[in-house]
Amino acid sequence: MSKIRMNTELRNKILNRYRESAESENTQENEARKQAREQVDLIYPKTFALATQVVERSYPSEDVATCRTLKQKYGEPLDVVAKDKCFHFSYARENPSEDEDKTVTEHFDFGLYGDVEGDSNYGRGESGKKFAYAYYRDELKAKDLDADILAKQNGKDDNPHKTKHMDLNDKALGYSGYSSYNSNDNNTGIAKDFDKQYELDIIGTSHCRSRTIACKQEEFKVFQMFKQAKGQLIVCHQKWIDSITKQCDAMKTGLKAYRYLSEGVELMTELGVSCDEAELIRTNSTGLVIYNPVNLASMIKGMKNTTITRGDKIKERLRYEFLAQQKQVN
Repeated sequence: MSKIRMNTELRNKILNRYRESAESENTQENEARKQAREQVDLIYPKTFALATQVVERSYPSEDVATCRTLKQKYGEPLDVVAKDKCFHFSYARENPSEDEDKTVTEHFDFGLYGDVEGDSNYGRGESGKKFAYAYYRDELKAKDLDADILAKQNGKDDNPHKTKHMDLNDKALGYSGYSSYNSNDNNTGIAKDFDKQYELDIIGTSHCRSRTIACKQEEFKVFQMFKQAKGQLIVCHQKWIDSITKQCDAMKTGLKAYRYLSEGVELMTELGVSCDEAELIRTNSTGLVIYNPVNLASMIKGMKNTTITRGDKIKERLRYEFLAQQKQVN
């Protein structure tokens, strides 16, 4: 039998198969990413419990209740209580040097898309999206979305491809963009449910920068560790994707040099990835089996007699899947 020549479609099939395997492999980089996410889950509730104590020192619950009672009595002019999930915390240095400010202030956002880097408000940078995509990667991947788009595009200028996948991810997570004041945004689904867990009552509806909340230095350090934990998930996710990208780049270089499909299959075998030459030929670029006679016949039959009952359709589908599995086993 003559050897099958390599072409672009076969190279892409092999490369996609390898990427899938690499993403599921339990490497050191992947394990670090998983541990970073677990750390976020541990630190979030603990830090929010501390934030609750700090915020309620400045805005006692009894004062909040009084304000709400007055609003019921006098109406809109006394609508001064609002929910928020981001806060400017500050503490006073005991012995600041001449070039140091006496007061140390930093912005901390408990929202899913809250900024992680620097001291910006309302997630204007990409760090909030990087965290959201990394944290909910499995959920986004389950919807066939590219949760790794920002990691893959790291260091690159904005482009339509990047924007398209970011928009799809944001839509899936229910992110609509934070409003200018407090947390009265239009988020839905995952983003809304996430943020609702971390909202506190504050008095005053202006920007959180204008209502800095005092805390102790040791409390401030806990808030900083919280932000660092979120940032660490971003870093570990980036390193993991960088590792996979480098592997795939090396694969591309090697596959371009191969003239025959058998060479690509041999490479995959050496890498410990299951890859059958016949299966690659039978499938299209998305992995759908189309040239297997049994599968193709079932597919064609399904294109006619469309008035059959729903129950008959289900039976035919189950039969189709059973025959396909049997063919693969044989």
